[in-house]
Amino acid sequence: MSTPWLPLTDAAQLTAIADESRQHPVIIFKHSTTCSISAAAKAKIERQWAASGLDAVPIYYLDLLRFRPLSAQIAEQFGVQHESPQLLLIQNGEATFAASHMGIRLDAVKAAVAS
Repeated sequence: MSTPWLPLTDAAQLTAIADESRQHPVIIFKHSTTCSISAAAKAKIERQWAASGLDAVPIYYLDLLRFRPLSAQIAEQFGVQHESPQLLLIQNGEATFAASHMGIRLDAVKAAVAS
């Protein structure tokens, strides 16, 4: 099973994601298409997704270069510092877990979902 990326392209989606996260966890992955570290983090997520146990968790994908203003809005709305690549776990309308660069690990995300 490949990673079921959901494109994050519009500011209105952030409100919907916050609302959705009150029902179940949601992941946002911020990716720079010109950064090799970001490409490695994205590839690691894609390799590990099927075995991660997170298949019921929606995962949104933000292309930072195409939708740069959304990254700033994410940082402001969820109270996190912008980093790239960055993975955020949104639960109950808040970022309950954030990781960046090579610190992005799906086992850590799964542990955060379970807690």
